[in-house]
Amino acid sequence: MSEVQESPFGGGAFTPTDDDRESVEAWFAEYDAHSAKVDVERMADMAMFPLNVVTDGPDGDGLADRWTRERFTRTMAEVMGGGEAGDLTMESVRTPHFLTANLVVVVTDATMTVNGEAYGMRYADLLVKSGGRWVFQTMVQGGWADAWKETTPSA
Repeated sequence: MSEVQESPFGGGAFTPTDDDRESVEAWFAEYDAHSAKVDVERMADMAMFPLNVVTDGPDGDGLADRWTRERFTRTMAEVMGGGEAGDLTMESVRTPHFLTANLVVVVTDATMTVNGEAYGMRYADLLVKSGGRWVFQTMVQGGWADAWKETTPSA
């Protein structure tokens, strides 16, 4: 049996420190605060554009697109109701999977409650360190293909 060698292109398995995990938790706390206020401009400040978005629709077809900042802010304002979501709360459990010290895929299991109705969801974000800070570069969540297609053509 041969020994597994480390790739010359990466350092192999990365084990995050408590500081690494806490930095990602702090990033999401800030992002969640902006989301709760539907402050899409501040949400966009925390992204790396062009932003990759991946979803699917009820027909089973996947959709991948690249959004500009303008497309992100317009679409998020539309799908988040422009701040008129009523009584909204969100509880999230996030599981970060660090690829390196500067790349982390975070899977979130969340329950969103709107006006007393609870909805479960799972999504993933790819965060990248850029300029010493985390930014998200890819959003993945099922079920949005129809809504994202209808907002406007890809920008």
